[in-house]
Amino acid sequence: MAIILGAGIVVKLVLLLLLSFSIVSWAIILFKFFQVQRAKNESERFMDFFWKSKRFDSIASQVERFANSPLTVLFNEGYSELKKVVDSDSKSDGSALSTDLGGVENVSRALRRATNSEITRLEKYLTFLATTGSTSPFIGLFGTVWGIMTAFEGIGKTGSASLAVVAPGIAEALIATAIGLVAAIPAVMAYNHFQHKLRVLINEMDSFSTEFLNIVQRNIAGK
Repeated sequence: MAIILGAGIVVKLVLLLLLSFSIVSWAIILFKFFQVQRAKNESERFMDFFWKSKRFDSIASQVERFANSPLTVLFNEGYSELKKVVDSDSKSDGSALSTDLGGVENVSRALRRATNSEITRLEKYLTFLATTGSTSPFIGLFGTVWGIMTAFEGIGKTGSASLAVVAPGIAEALIATAIGLVAAIPAVMAYNHFQHKLRVLINEMDSFSTEFLNIVQRNIAGK
């Protein structure tokens, strides 16, 4: 703290900026951790419930139990589109799955839209982690370079290059790089971790969309 308080105004501003980056990054890390964990757990529970259920309408009546799962959003969008197709089909016999191939394509588009929307929602704020991880070391390096320039300026004014004169200024400069790394390393690690988790969720969404369409098409073929 003595080194930080004794640093120049530019280095202090750099350290304040890096501290802000670090605080926001940790807030995002905690938020995304709980968001992704809930999505993962509720997606697993929803898939168990989905395959145990026999009818889409019974699933639709209980999707609120899995509100944090992206799969429920896909199901709601797909089922809503399917109902629109059924309602608009003058030849429908009233079955919940009576439709045609054009209707299946409408359902497929609805599932793709829902998937893209959920991917955007799940990836929200991750860009800040990537930005923090890539820029913080350079911001810290800027503070270090500026601090070293100030230290050499002090050497020139005093006319002495002894360790007692040089060391304090160099220490003030290097702390900026240290804080930059402290801000960047957790952000990079968290970004890579969440990217891996999101790839798993995206694969689950793609698989669910495929299974949903297969169920619809099998019912069409059986009519």
